[in-house]
Amino acid sequence: MKSFVIPLIVSLVICLLLLGLAITFGGPKPIAALDSISEPFKNLDYSELPEVSYFDARDNQALAYRFYAPSFLSSAVKEQIQTGGPTQARTGVQITERGSVVLVHGSSASSQSMHQLALAFSRAGFSAYSLDIRGHGESGKSGDIDYIGQLEDDLADFLSAVKPVGPKSLLGFSSGGGFALRFAGSDRQAMFEHYLLLSPFISQDSPTSRNNDSGGWVSVGVPRLVGISILNTLGLKQLNYLEVIRFALAETRNVKLTYRYSYALATNFRPLSDYHTNIAAVKQRLTVLVGGKDELFYPEQFSSVFDSTEAKVISIADVNHVGMILSPAAINTAVAQLAAKTAPE
Repeated sequence: MKSFVIPLIVSLVICLLLLGLAITFGGPKPIAALDSISEPFKNLDYSELPEVSYFDARDNQALAYRFYAPSFLSSAVKEQIQTGGPTQARTGVQITERGSVVLVHGSSASSQSMHQLALAFSRAGFSAYSLDIRGHGESGKSGDIDYIGQLEDDLADFLSAVKPVGPKSLLGFSSGGGFALRFAGSDRQAMFEHYLLLSPFISQDSPTSRNNDSGGWVSVGVPRLVGISILNTLGLKQLNYLEVIRFALAETRNVKLTYRYSYALATNFRPLSDYHTNIAAVKQRLTVLVGGKDELFYPEQFSSVFDSTEAKVISIADVNHVGMILSPAAINTAVAQLAAKTAPE
């Protein structure tokens, strides 16, 4: 018996030691800034950027968003909506002709990064809401959330508190597109009539991904990530607050960015790990737009990822990753896609 027990104990101790070392010393390494991501935002016009509004999530945390009223509304009505909440009952007028679009920013960013796109939707007659996803911008603790699944709860709480009117669409960019896909495959997917994904992150194992660092955008602490994943499999989630991802960002005082993600946030702000099952579960209308010159993902591979679904995949020539939310070609295509989906029959 001893000849069996002692090697077993030794093996267990070694495994625990290796797990501890992986979690302690296996975090993400520093990474150089990726200019193609940050530089395009430096000279943007934010003169029409709305002030931040807040709603209370179920844990009583105030979470931030920006509301872009449809352009056809009068200034007085827009002000009333901004201060009292965007509902037809408060204004006494029909708020929107197109419906509402909720925008989810990419990794490290905030609602401000979606300004050009949100403004275009409002000018096209949509009510547009750009969120600060918890862990970003003015929403909660930077780079962390309380539990995996909290972001879905937050989105449901937003819809319940703010009550966007008309047909509702969820638009996500990059990691935000991955999260929108996660929501689109969940049992809450019917909360939105349409999903629009802009160059979405699918998975590090997807044929769309160039490599594990997404073209130099992220530094992933793989040993720590794997170690914490093992603990989660055992039901131990106490270390989910630890950092597992760093982003290739330069320090800036002008925009509030999120430079690193905890395990909990990194796991929640993306599709499910089994992305095939996630995609197959989507029953709502789904459209995917990708830039033909995307430097983080392989644009030509998106069609194959969604080929078993009814999703519409469109490549936009000469547009890189960030260009999907900044270039006129991508913005016009995104607005046209949702306008066509929400037009009266």
